[in-house]
Amino acid sequence: MRMSEGVEWALHTCLNLAWVGPEKAVPAARLAAFYDLPPAYLSKQLQALVQAEIASSSSGPKGGFRLAREPEIITLMDIVTAIEGPERAFRCSEIRRRAPQSLATQGFLHPCHVDWAMREAELAWRRELAAKSLADVQRTVLRSSPGIPEHTRRWFSEH
Repeated sequence: MRMSEGVEWALHTCLNLAWVGPEKAVPAARLAAFYDLPPAYLSKQLQALVQAEIASSSSGPKGGFRLAREPEIITLMDIVTAIEGPERAFRCSEIRRRAPQSLATQGFLHPCHVDWAMREAELAWRRELAAKSLADVQRTVLRSSPGIPEHTRRWFSEH
């Protein structure tokens, strides 16, 4: 399974918004500049996050984006779903119906085992992402790179 790069951008952007905190709105152009991303494309990801009520936006001179919820209740699955949509990653098209008739007849007596196995694997993947919050990622970053939050806040304050 391959996710769009928009998922990576949204995850990192949400993490940066968490570091900045709810008191400061960050313009899309500033968020894009942090990683040298195309502002128009990141704006699409940000709008998807707003629609999913993960982020909020405000207009005006002090406008921009903030997290709409606490990092503890934003899961990685929330962010992935906001960007990629809720559709299943694997879609069984029942190609077994094209098998030679003698084989196909026997195969239709049971649900597609390939589809079942793929659904089971995807469910495990989704459960794992749903079990991890943005705050969990923050804690992991803090353990390995304790200076990142302050560096990030400073960068957004200076620019």
